[in-house]
Order: sequence, then C-alpha cells, then structure tokens
Amino acid sequence: MNFLFFAIFILFSLLIFRLGYLQIVKGEDYVMKLKQTEEIPINTSVPRGRIFDRDGRILVDNEPKNAITYTKSTGTTTAEMLITAKKLSELIEQSTNRITTGDKRDFWILNNSEEASNKITEKEKKKIFEDPELKDGKAQREINRLTRERITKEELASFTDEDLEVLAIYREMMSGYAFSPQIIKSGDVTDREFAVVSEHLSEPELVGVNTTTDWERVRKSLSTILGTTTSPTEGIPKSDVDYYLWRDYSRNDRVGRSFVEQYYEDLLKGQKTIVKNIKDRTGRVVETKTVKEGEPGKDLILTIDSELEFALEEIVSKKLLELKAGPNSQALDKAFLVMMNPKNGEVLSLIGKQVVTNKESGKREIRDYAFGTFTAAYEAGSTVKMATLLTGYQEGAARIGETKIDEMLEMTGTSNKSSLFNQSFRQIPVNDIVAIGRSSNVYMFKTAIAIGNGTYRRGGRLSLDKDHAFDVMSNAFKSFGLGTKTGIDLPGEAIGYTTEPEFPGLILDYAIGQYATYTTLQLAQFVSTIANDGYRIAPKVLKEIREPSINGQHFGPLIQESKINILNRINNTNEEIKQVQRGMNYTYYGQYGTAKNWFANKPYNAAGKTGTAQSEVTVDGVYYKTVNLSHVGYAPYENPEIAYAVLIPHVSTNRSKYESHQNDIAVEAVDKYFELKAKKASEIKNSSVVEDIKPPFEGADKE
Repeated sequence: MNFLFFAIFILFSLLIFRLGYLQIVKGEDYVMKLKQTEEIPINTSVPRGRIFDRDGRILVDNEPKNAITYTKSTGTTTAEMLITAKKLSELIEQSTNRITTGDKRDFWILNNSEEASNKITEKEKKKIFEDPELKDGKAQREINRLTRERITKEELASFTDEDLEVLAIYREMMSGYAFSPQIIKSGDVTDREFAVVSEHLSEPELVGVNTTTDWERVRKSLSTILGTTTSPTEGIPKSDVDYYLWRDYSRNDRVGRSFVEQYYEDLLKGQKTIVKNIKDRTGRVVETKTVKEGEPGKDLILTIDSELEFALEEIVSKKLLELKAGPNSQALDKAFLVMMNPKNGEVLSLIGKQVVTNKESGKREIRDYAFGTFTAAYEAGSTVKMATLLTGYQEGAARIGETKIDEMLEMTGTSNKSSLFNQSFRQIPVNDIVAIGRSSNVYMFKTAIAIGNGTYRRGGRLSLDKDHAFDVMSNAFKSFGLGTKTGIDLPGEAIGYTTEPEFPGLILDYAIGQYATYTTLQLAQFVSTIANDGYRIAPKVLKEIREPSINGQHFGPLIQESKINILNRINNTNEEIKQVQRGMNYTYYGQYGTAKNWFANKPYNAAGKTGTAQSEVTVDGVYYKTVNLSHVGYAPYENPEIAYAVLIPHVSTNRSKYESHQNDIAVEAVDKYFELKAKKASEIKNSSVVEDIKPPFEGADKE
C-alpha cells in the first residue's frame, strides 16, 4: 500500500509539473497558435485611403456601389456551391465574357463525372500509375490532364445560355479562399437584383451569399503619378504573388499597381476584419465572432498643388501642340516641367505631356505622361554647366572670379569645339559668372581639361587623363543630383546614361551636358541643391498621413508629417556656391544673359540657366539628328520658394534653326506661380493647417 501511495504521489506530481509547464511556460505559445488557426482575416470591402492635394482637394476618391458576395467555409462541398450558383443565376444576370475554355472543361467534368471518368481506359490508368516517374500525385494530375484534353468541342458547345451563366457565377465562387468573401457581381448590380437577393438570403440554397457595399477607385485628376489599383477580378499581380501572400494578402485583394498607389500600399490598403470561428467537437464551424472590425486605409495629403499643376499643364500642352504643328517636328512628342520647393523637397507639380495622333479622327491629342519626369532621361545641354564649374572649384581647375579665354579649340583627332556665341577665332575673355550667364562652352572645356590634369595646345592632340576626369566629375555630379536617383517616394525612377566615355573628347562633351542623360526631376533636384546653398534634399510627394475622415467633411487626426530628407551637402564652400548663383542670376539680368529677354523685366528676382543639346532618335524606323531644349532656375533669388526644370527632347530636326521654346514655358510657369501665390494670399484663412476636405479643382480631370 505504501508503494502504491508513493507511486500515485509521483504520478500526480509529474502531472502537476506537466500542467504547470504547459500553462505557465508554454501557455502563451499555445494561445498564439490557437489564434493563428481560429482567428482569420477576411476580405471585407473596406475602402482604400483617399488621396488629396496640399490644399485638401480630393485627387483619388472611393465610390460606393452595390455588390453581391459569396463566402465559403472549410466544409463547403462543390455540390453545395453548384446548387448556390444555380439559385443565384435565377436572381441575377451574370456576364459570361470571362469564361475560358479551361472553365468550360472543368464545368463539364463536374456535371458529367461518369462520362469524364470513361475518357481514360483502365489500361491507360494502370500504365500511368505504374510509371515510376509519376509519383506523389503526379499520376492523378496526368489523368486529369488527359481527361481535359479529350473533351470534344461538341461537348463544350452543349452548354446552354443558362448553363454558362451558372458557370460564370460558379467560377467566381471558386476563386476565393474559405471565410474570405468573394465578389460575384459588383458595380452593375441593379437595385432590383440587390433587393431580390437580399430578400432570399435566408434560404438554404443561398448559404454564404450576401449583399453588401463595395468600393470603386475614382481618380479626380488625370495625373498618372497617382497610379492605379488592380480590380477584384485581377487581384494580386502574378509577378508579386509571393510577396503579397507572405504579407497576409489574399489572391483576390486589390493592390496598388503603380506610383503613389503602389508606393504607399501599406498605408492605403486598410485593415481586414478579423473573425474567430467557433467549432463543435467534430470541427464544424457553428458560429463566427468578429474579433476586430475592418478599418479604411489612411488618407494621404500630397505636396502637389492641383490648381498650380492644372495651370502648368495647360502651359506645357499648349506649347507642345504649337511646336508639333510647326516645322521640323517629326521627332517631337513630349515635354516636361517639374516645380518643387528647394528648401524641403516638396514637389508642387510633375508635368509630363505627350502628343499623339488619334487614329480615328486624325487629330492630335495630349496625353498625360507625368511619370516621364523621373523615368525618361535625355541629354540636357548647358543646364549642367554649374556642376562642371563647381567640380572645377573643388579640384582647383577653376577659381572664383577667374577669367579664361573663350576661343575656338583646335585639336588633332578631335573636331573643333567652340561656344555658340563665338564660333570664329576671336578671343573673348570671360570670368566664371559670365561663363554661366552667357553659356561659355570653352570655359567648361578648359575646366574639364584641367580636372583631367591635361593641357590645351592649339593644333595639338587633346591631352588629359579621361578616366580620372570622369571619375571625379561623375562623383561630383551625383552629389549635385545628376546621374543618380533623386530619392523621390515613387517607384521606377531612372538614373540615366552615365557610362565612362571611350575617347578623351567625350569628357569635353560631358562638361557641357552633351554626353550623359538626365531626367527632368534630376535637373530640378540639381538646381534645388544650388538654390539651397549646397544641401541636396530628396524630393517627395507625400506631405501628411491622416486617419480616415469620420464625416467626409473634415480630415481625420494627423498621424505623421513627412520629414525633410537631406541626402548630402556638396563639397564646395559657401562662397563658391554664391558665385555660381550670381552666374545664374546673370543669365536672367546680365548684359549677355541667355534668358535676359524673358526675365529681365519681371517683378520678381530669379536665377536660372538655359540649355541646348544635340541628340539623336529613331522614329518609325527613321533616324533623326535632333535638338533637346532645357531650362533650370529658382525664385526668388534671395530666398528661394520654387526651383523648376523644363526639358523638351527632340524639339527640332534642324540643328541650326530653332527657337528657345523652353524659356517660354519656364517664364510662364514662374509667372503663374506668383500669380496664384498672390491670389491665395488675398483669401482670408483662419488657419494655415488644412482641415477641411475640398472638391477637386474644376477642370483638373479634363484635358
């Protein structure tokens, strides 16, 4: 008896110890595992976050629409789903456009299981199962493949219109996961269909069917940088399936497909409803409880000024159509303009326009190509000369106030090189300020030669260390924002062409913007860096993140403001940067300034640089030698509020005859900015903080 009591004591002690271990040590782990199996996120139709401009004007909205959904449970059979699909087909009209041949084959097998089984003989089945290479389910997959292939066209054509409508509904029901509502019909659900289905929801044939409100993404602006989303039928893009599934998405979830919608997907997507399934002893779900209600996505306020952007779009579009209607415009089809705040990187407008010919009407039309401001790169010409001069200062190849002789450069093995204003053999002394403002190519050539530790002798061979010169210049250019990513909060940014040149003469081309290619946004960041006294700031399109609006009239609480992202400070002294700024100011107001005729009499003081570049392009199989036009600048000169860049690639196929159209766009854009600034200043505002939601700017969604 003592032995028995002792044994019982030991057993109970072990039991208590084990229970304590499970409850105290491992309890939290098992609770988490239970939640993972019992608490399930489901695809409730929560609206994505809305997108607004800096003044609170709606850019992307959500439009509610009636929808019919189906949610299957883990125990739902295909036979039960087929019954539901047949019943539902009696209540709604479903389009059959999305039905594929594969869908028809599967549906035929489902309705003709015995005939389908006879498609493969017993002898064939035996041979397949005995094949040593068809293991681990491969044998059955091979039988299924052969069965599908042997379904005849006549058998597939035997479906009636009613059968096809049932199939169209059934295929949508099958595409969802268990406990995840799958949209059967949305958008075009009539009021009658919505009411009839709602009235029959209690019937056993419609278990899992529900009527609800879905949301359709509606853009109130034509700007392509806002991006797009996939539809419920598209779901997750095939190329990103693994990425999204790993992050608890379902295959039929709507996701951002491009630009703002894609980059800020985590903020815009909203939170799914979390439910807990209560099961009986057999594992059958008897009740579903909501653990956490779904939440709409966060609202985003962008840095974009939609009123300013619409005005600038009109300026660029008008000029592009005007140029396309003129001579030598065979290769012209695009124009770009970027305007941003150089102090904090906020992008006020990203303008890209493309002219196309409507095949039906034969008329020219303008399409939005805003994403081209950071995805398309071109030779920019003289607008990069400030980078060459600043690099020259860094390397001792140029000094503040230094005068160099502008003259025709004659070199063996390299074509003669000169400035546009001095294509003869005159010798014109120019200092660094005039070299920028009057756009002296030769000043930059001689600076580049000195960077490469070379010397120039008339009639001699060009002598310089091109590898050293390129390494020094390309690294310096990147620190200014040229030939590198700007850091903008949008996907798909291009770097441009920056490959090391093969011949020494190309270093000279590089120094005046005739070799490497840059995006319009890179040019805007570059001039912003100069305007901002050498600090390079990443451009951004997101200004604020807000909680969803409760009443649709006022913004929700502020969650976060975007911070200023300083990427680097260039390796130049303040005085060197000020000298370059003086040169840019000379461009607008100096005696020989290349943009004097456009800016000299304006009420504001500004600074800038014009540029032209020889380029090449093939259009419809025809090769053209063309000219690119560019312009960069900032204003006001003393305390910059805006920096801007204009780029018109392939503006003319006649390299000796073209007008400075980029300057027209630049001056009109700056005029418009100050005009709208004065207009806004005259409006009475109680607060500078954006709190009220405003309708879209009138006309912003029309071309």
